[in-house]
Amino acid sequence: MMDSTPQLIDLSHTIEDGLITYKGLPAPIICDFLSREDSRAFYEAGTEFQIGKIEMVSNTGTYLDCPFHRFEEGKDLSEIGLEAFTDLEGMVVHVPFAEKRAITVDDLQAYPVRDRAVLLHTGWDRFWNTDAYFEGHPYLTEAAATYLRDEQAKLVGIDACNIDDTSGRQRPAHTILLGAEILIVEHLCQLQLLPTEGFTFSAIPPKFKGVGTFPVRAMAKIKSHEG
Repeated sequence: MMDSTPQLIDLSHTIEDGLITYKGLPAPIICDFLSREDSRAFYEAGTEFQIGKIEMVSNTGTYLDCPFHRFEEGKDLSEIGLEAFTDLEGMVVHVPFAEKRAITVDDLQAYPVRDRAVLLHTGWDRFWNTDAYFEGHPYLTEAAATYLRDEQAKLVGIDACNIDDTSGRQRPAHTILLGAEILIVEHLCQLQLLPTEGFTFSAIPPKFKGVGTFPVRAMAKIKSHEG
């Protein structure tokens, strides 16, 4: 018989008050704008509402980068079509951080990456919300980013704090990928739960004008199979 129910896997970290996503950037402030207690002054007894207030930088939690993040004339979130980050054919590339930090062309060549969301599974997400998360993380080399561009990957994601090596001041992976309008998703998690292929990937941000990065609810939908 055919199992027609796809399995959904959440690949996003939870955003909460005080969370540090990227060292040096402020944590979000999440609080009440209107508390349930205060709402009682405006509604009938037993009818209460909460309206939240959030103050944060756009690089918070699991987020998507589009060209405007890197390039002044690049497309912002409002200009990126839904097809760029919704229901993309997915591919997981396994490069355990315990074996190497730098993800190279050699690590990618065995995978069919064309028109795929290429998700780099390093296992670094185990250090999320600890000081260890920010130092010595895995990254995509300049040559590997060029390879993904030339092979026409659709989107590239990683389960670490940056797709580039942050020990220096250059960001070649961002420059190469976003320059080709290949979107980037950073701070993914739970990629070990996915098959190498046979799933679709979505990471949908709000439709903001003048913003190049924003949190997403990244997810994979594992295709149904015969059972």
